Amino acid sequence: MDTSKEEFAGEMYFTANPNSEHHYQNFDFDLLGNQLHFTTDSGVFSKSTVDYGTRTMLDALNKTEIISGKILDLGTGYGPVGVAVAKALQRAVDMTDVNERALVLARKNAEQNGVVDLINVFQSDIYTNVSEKYALILANPPIRAGKTVVTAMLQEAIQYLVPGGKLIAVLQKKQGAPSAQKNMAAVFGNVKIIHKDKGYYILESTYDPKTNV
Repeated sequence: MDTSKEEFAGEMYFTANPNSEHHYQNFDFDLLGNQLHFTTDSGVFSKSTVDYGTRTMLDALNKTEIISGKILDLGTGYGPVGVAVAKALQRAVDMTDVNERALVLARKNAEQNGVVDLINVFQSDIYTNVSEKYALILANPPIRAGKTVVTAMLQEAIQYLVPGGKLIAVLQKKQGAPSAQKNMAAVFGNVKIIHKDKGYYILESTYDPKTNV
């Protein structure tokens, strides 16, 4: 994840139960051709605006084909990815995060953007509570959570994809994109850089059961 201006001191956004004082904010942002309204709070990632990594990943979706089926927004935060994708594609989206405060906001943002019927929001530490398989998993890994967390998000994704399903992830080159690219290639047997912008790499791997045993 982008960890520049929007990182907050002390408590990290990947804490399960943030106890920092609430500081609600509201802003509008155009994503995937729709003007969306977001409510955010202290204790969540990029609370003042949609971070550049997320924007870049969403912009790259028009450079790939997505098979039919449900989508997983892994590490949703207050929900910009899941809400934007559900609104633009009219797809069912599961939105997960370890941060309970973020999940409350994600539910609120789904409702106020008119996609609550398409979205299922639930708590999960990476894939702990994930039981379905998806056509697409979108991930903006929390780099500050450490390499073990980031690697698990990328390498374990293959277990939660239907045949032909894809993992799309955004990472900065300076914060591990080359390493992530190698990890995804090792597990999936394929990886592509579908977009680059200002040091952000959008990586894509596809689950092919013929090559992934």
